[in-house]
Amino acid sequence: MIRAVRAGLALAFLAILAACGGDSAPYSQAPPRFLSYNGPRVTQVVVNKSDRMMYLLSGQTILRTYKIGLGNEPQGTKQFEGDGKTPEGVFVIDRFNPRSAYHLSVGINYPRPQDTARAMSVGRKPGGDIFFHGRGPDGEKARRAGKADWTAGCIAVEDAEIEEIYAMLQTGTQVVINP
Repeated sequence: MIRAVRAGLALAFLAILAACGGDSAPYSQAPPRFLSYNGPRVTQVVVNKSDRMMYLLSGQTILRTYKIGLGNEPQGTKQFEGDGKTPEGVFVIDRFNPRSAYHLSVGINYPRPQDTARAMSVGRKPGGDIFFHGRGPDGEKARRAGKADWTAGCIAVEDAEIEEIYAMLQTGTQVVINP
């Protein structure tokens, strides 16, 4: 009986691991460290695209500040798949990817229903998979080329910074992305 329960638990654990793969790519360097955070709860992330800055807040207190890179077409809000723009508006954290090709990544709930409706009204797709993430190999190539805004619409920080951000954020945290 105990052996059957253990076997069932082992199979369930393996199924969960297989489902958590996400957008994986082989690491060209050591895998990310998983930091722990036990400070004040982050209640909101504010991104100011024009300043290329991101703030993690607890209430009205700024806990951390980060310099960011944006989509390769940073002016304006994301409208369609492939436009290279970073969305603007109010979102929430909805997923974490520990196996990201960009070191680690934290996803937001884009596209929202209104984003999908706007894009589909003109026969286009809204795009998706918008994340806060590290640089990874593509970001290093962009840095060498002198490009600050290089993503397909995501918000990029340094690899060491995404390790800290990944530890601090929780599913459901509000994200405000300003022009």
